[in-house]
This record gives sequence, structure tokens and C-alpha cells, in this order.
Amino acid sequence: MYRFIDLFCGIGGFRIALEKRGLNCVYSSDIDRKAREAYKRNFGEEPEGDITKIPANRIPGHDILCAGFPCQSFSIAGKQNSIKDSRGRLFYEIVRIAEYHQPYILFLENVRHILKIDNGRVIRSIETELNNIGYNLHKYILNSSFFGIPQSRKRVYFIALRKDVEDKLKCVAPPKTFEKVFLEDILEDNVGKDFFISRNDIEITKKEDDLKNESKPLRVGIVSKGRQGEVIYSPKGHSITITANGGGAGYNTGLYNTNQGIRRLTIAECKRVMGFSGSHWVSAAPHAYRQLGNAVIPGMVGHVWDNVKVL
Repeated sequence: MYRFIDLFCGIGGFRIALEKRGLNCVYSSDIDRKAREAYKRNFGEEPEGDITKIPANRIPGHDILCAGFPCQSFSIAGKQNSIKDSRGRLFYEIVRIAEYHQPYILFLENVRHILKIDNGRVIRSIETELNNIGYNLHKYILNSSFFGIPQSRKRVYFIALRKDVEDKLKCVAPPKTFEKVFLEDILEDNVGKDFFISRNDIEITKKEDDLKNESKPLRVGIVSKGRQGEVIYSPKGHSITITANGGGAGYNTGLYNTNQGIRRLTIAECKRVMGFSGSHWVSAAPHAYRQLGNAVIPGMVGHVWDNVKVL
């Protein structure tokens, strides 16, 4: 049975997918107290805290290192700083641990914009660091909209293979499944009034009757000037990317023109568009939205892993 560690584990997206495939999680870590509490509720063990303070020799041996390493400093919605940002530098904790333990595979996830920051210097630095400790890096930009998840969430998935055993390892991009699942398929019927907006600056520009189902967000209106969090979408399409931090009337989820009215998504709905089960425990709002926005989609992790050939 292959062993993996779950760094920056959040609420456990990597673990759900890999345990489903028979792998054994031997260690987890996250600096956020609320995330550790949620992880313990779901998996029965509490992750360790700040990885920068944990010596590599205290981490169990493992075959796969998993990490959805913090993306705040890389996000296109943020300030677009480089790897020099203190949060971006957490990548070097992955390097430190991988150099010590030499797992066969590093399985990482981040925002796709990481490939373009500083005119590509950040990703070149990442490739160089991994090459220096004996790994070749493979990159796949994938959108969950094409894999049966009703959310447009573009992420880059990294598979780094240890060079000395790479002849026995192989990875390819997972083929798109094109499952037809739309936001209207997963919306709750009766939602509390706190999720709705009623304002005099709402403008609906497209009628729902004129739309067909599509596997992408379908813009149908705006609030105010239509800035971040002020665009209205149709449930006949997909949700926009669930974010850890958001602004405007749509907060972390965006706004949707539902049968009941214009509203943002509930926590239960965000779980569904992230591919988590309804029973997966998250903190109360607003922490739940942050936890889901920071999470990796278990289904996407599974698709990537299913296209990795191991020893």
C-alpha cells in the first residue's frame, strides 16, 4: 500500500481521493486551526501545525508527497506577487521535505496563474528547485467544468517524478469526461432569505428562457457596475470559481438568478460544486467558505492520479 503525506491539507481533498484508491495517509499538516478542526472531524486525527517548525525527520517516510500549497501570493485575484512572498516561499518547505525523504512522486496543485507570474520566472524557479533535488516536473492545466463538476475552476496540477525511477513511472493528462452536470442540478429548493439580494441597481440582460445548458458560467446580469462579486449568472450553466476571499454582493460564490430570486450559494451548495459529500464537515460561515475556496477538488485529484503509473 502506497503511503502519502498531506501538506497544507485544508479540509482533506487530497486525502478523500487517494484513500478511495487504497493509498494510506501517514501524516498531515496545516497551520490554520479551523482547518485542523475540520480535518479531525472528518478523518479522526488532527494535523500538525506550522510546517516551517517541523523537522523533516519527524515526518514519517512516504511514497507520495501531496500539497495544495498556499496560492494567495500566486492568485490572479490577488496582488500577483512572486515566490518571494512569504506565503509563496512555503513551496520551499515542500522542497525541504522531499529532499530529505525522496518520495517517488510529488503531487501538487495551485492556481494556473502561477505559470505566468514574473514572466514565467516563478515556475522556472520551481522546476529548477525540483530538478536540483532529483525530480522532473509535469504540468497539467485542467478545468473542473470538463470533468463533471458544475464549477469553472482552472487549476494547474503538478506531478514531479523522481528521476532515478522515472523509467518505471509515467503520467499523462487525464482525458476530459464531459459529463453534463449543471448548477441547476445541485441547487437547494428552499434557501433562507439571508442569501438573497434585493436592490434597485440590478440589471438582468438575458432571459433564462433564451438559454441552453452549457458547461461554463452563463452571465445574465449585473449588480451596480458589474465588478467582482457583482455579476449575475444562470443556473443553466456552471458556477464561477469558489474563492477563499471575495467581494461585492456575491462574496465568495458569485450571484445566481434562481427560481426564488437572485442569491449567492449556500455552504451545502458550495460543497457540491467542490465535489465534497454533504456529510463532509466544515466550520460555520464565514470559515466554511474560506475552507471550501482553499480546497482541492477530490474528483480532480482522482482523475489526475488515475493517469499516473506507479512502481
